[in-house]
Formats: sequence, C-alpha cells, structure tokens
Amino acid sequence: MNNIKTPWRRFMLGLLSAGFIALLLSCGGGGGSGSSGGLAAGGLGAGGAGTGGAAVTGTGGDAAAGTGTGADGTGGGSGTGSAGGSGGTGGGTSTAGNSNTDGSGVGSGGTGVTADAAGIGSADGLGSIILNGLRYDTDSATFSIEDASELQIGMSARVAGKVDGNFTSGIATQVQSAAELRGEASGIDTSAGSFVVMGTVVSIDSATVWGDADGLADVRAGGIVQVWGLPGAPGALRATRIQVAPTLTAPLVTGTVQNLDTLHKTFTLGQLTIDYATAAFQGMNASSLSNGAIVRVRGTAAPAAGVLIATTIQGWYAIPVSDGIAVQLAGVITDFVSRGSFKVLGTPVDATNGQITGGPANSLGNGVKVEVDGFMSGGVLVVKKLRIRNVPGTGGPASFTLIGAIGAYHSAADFRVRGQPVDASSGTVDFVNGSASDLANGRRVTVVGDRVVDGVLIAQRVTFTP
Repeated sequence: MNNIKTPWRRFMLGLLSAGFIALLLSCGGGGGSGSSGGLAAGGLGAGGAGTGGAAVTGTGGDAAAGTGTGADGTGGGSGTGSAGGSGGTGGGTSTAGNSNTDGSGVGSGGTGVTADAAGIGSADGLGSIILNGLRYDTDSATFSIEDASELQIGMSARVAGKVDGNFTSGIATQVQSAAELRGEASGIDTSAGSFVVMGTVVSIDSATVWGDADGLADVRAGGIVQVWGLPGAPGALRATRIQVAPTLTAPLVTGTVQNLDTLHKTFTLGQLTIDYATAAFQGMNASSLSNGAIVRVRGTAAPAAGVLIATTIQGWYAIPVSDGIAVQLAGVITDFVSRGSFKVLGTPVDATNGQITGGPANSLGNGVKVEVDGFMSGGVLVVKKLRIRNVPGTGGPASFTLIGAIGAYHSAADFRVRGQPVDASSGTVDFVNGSASDLANGRRVTVVGDRVVDGVLIAQRVTFTP
C-alpha cells in the first residue's frame, strides 16, 4: 500500500472503512435510523430498508390496514403510499393503528425520529387537523366521517399516521370521526353541568363546543341531542361537542360494556340494556365483545322499557397495544391509584416520569380530564407528556386553533376560516402582524380562541401570516 499514490490510497481506505461500518450495522439486526419512505408531501408510503433494515409496505396507504409486509435488503427503495413518496434510507415501518388490529411498527422516543402513531381525542383545531394540541398534516390522509358532513371543532376523532419523538408534529394517513351519543335528553342539571341521554350521564366543561346553541340552558327535556365526547367511567361521557338540533335522529350510544350475557345476547351501557341478537358488527366481531370494551351502538328505534335493539355494533376507536407505538389520548382519568397507575379511555397509563403541565401533579385523580402522549410498553402507555385540561370543580384551560385563509368575510364579527365561523370583534382581541382593518378574504391567519358558542369561535388572538 505504501507504493500507491496518496489520492488512490485515501479512496481505498475510505472504501474499506465504509464496508466495515456497513458490516457492523448489518449485525445490529434492526432498521436504520433514517426516515421511512413517503414522509414527503406525497404521503406516508413505505420506503426501502437501510442497511440491515426491513422494508415495510402498507396496504394501499390505508392506515386502517397497515400491517404491511417486510423484506430485508440494503439501500433505499421507492415509496408506495397513497400518493407515492420517495424511498427511505432507514428501516421503514408500517402505518399505525387500524379498526381491527393495533399495527406493528416500533417507534422511537428520540427527537426527529418518526414513530407509528395513533391519536384519539377531540379536534381542537383545523388547518390540517389539530388533535390534543398536536398538528397533523392531512394532505395525503383519507377521511371517514359519520354523523356529520365534515370534521368540525370539538368532534371526537382518531388519527393514524406518524409523529416525531417529541410529539410536536405529525403526518396523518387516516382520520376517523363519528358521534358518540344521540337521543332524547333528560335529567338536565344546570348547576352540575350535566344531562342524561338514554341512561348515559353527559357532563360538560369549559372546552365543550356548542355547535348550534349558547350552552346547557338550550338543552330541552325530550329534545333529541347529538353528542361527541370521551367515555369516562361506565355510563359517563365528557362532551366535547353538542348539537341540540341534529339532522339525524336514529339512536346512538357509546360506552363501556358491562353485564355481558352471551346466552341472551345482551349487555348494558350505563343504565341502558342493549339487545344485540340481530346486530351486525363493524370493526370487531361478536367473539371480541367483552366486559370493559368500549363500543358504539346504533339502532333505528328509540329504546323501549330501557332496552335498545341494536342494529349495528362498532368497535370504538382502536387503541394500539404493540410496543413502541406512539399514542396520544385525551380522556377522563378512571381507576386512579397513583401517578404511575391509572387509566384513560380504558388504557393503563404510567405517568411516573412524564412531564406534567396544566396543573400540579397532585391534582391527578378520577374525573380529571387529561391529554397524554407516550409510547406503548407491555400494554401500558408510558407517558412522555401529560397536560391537565380540567379538574372537576376547578376548571382548566381550553383553546381552539384555526389555520388558513379568511373566507366569507363580512365584518370582524362575521368571517370564516376553514369553514368555521369566527367572531374577532371583541375589543380584547390581540392582533399580531396586523389589525382588524387587515381582515379580508384571502388573508392567511392563525386564529386562537377559548370558546365556541352557537357554532362561532370567539377569537382571542388573530395572527396574520405570509
């Protein structure tokens, strides 16, 4: 080698070093640390594997069936997501979550590393979609919306896709949303902030969106209401959006299965008995029905003598359980034992080492509304971040965000962003990079407010953006 000219020698040494590093990486047995394919604007497709990695291809870019198939190889391949996308340089992973299984990708908690993810909560912003405070790009996502013509603020939803390790941004492949409850209102208690629909107690808080009303005073006994919300203890639902005059009237109820009787084909949701003898199953099957499962039940006729004849039983938004999956949940704490042991939406949670904001850690307990971000491990959601959103009797912060261009502008009190009506006429609105006189059709803005009353977001801050 001493007789070889210096440039050639350097080249050969570099080549040998690269080969040695590649050998070490291949012995690791895992995927490379590069990003998976399809994370460009083209969609969440599958990329070829990095050295020693496994290339994973999702089925048709549909997050609801992202089990994928793998093939070991070296180098990047081309993405195959819903809109294509470039091949990855590291180990790819399947799309997260689905309506019947839990996905199989392994994520990472490291900054800048994408992880298969599922988020369940209520939409607290539009502009793609903001769920539990995290903004998901939905350019390549498929939408499945029931009980409404479009996704709106306050509707419960499930987003499948990918997030970064610090839960600051994500890319959605699928967005699902449906109402949780529809039926006659009764037992209205304005002082307690609650009412009853078909045996389920509905509670409201400062973040409840009123789609066509000013508040609980507009709920009438015997009137049909439609509610989106987060199931809490059996027979309880925390409302995230309420319509007092829905266009649909067929009965709908969501909750935790109790008193399952497989012989007589019945179970209870709160105080309501469900007869499922002739029901069709969607997103689950009859054999997977069990006490403790959260289900959405639909019928065609109002309950009689406390019994609802089910026509369809749907598995509620599936929560992944595979190790490494990134999961976002918004819900009400149940089964509280300690900071390291409680449940949200029926999922065991350990927040021992999680960052807690929105209130003191000692305020955690049953009935407290929280948002949790973390990674699944052994069937437990190990929390990285926890935000306290409402403590019974104390309240909590509420915030809604719209990002987009102004449309249907009439005045500061009457315009729309992403189709959502906005009122920015209050003298206390904080205008950034402009003033109320700059409001006009086509101007891009970020609007933040803390209330939606009679379907209108009451703005607190309007930021003009390029």
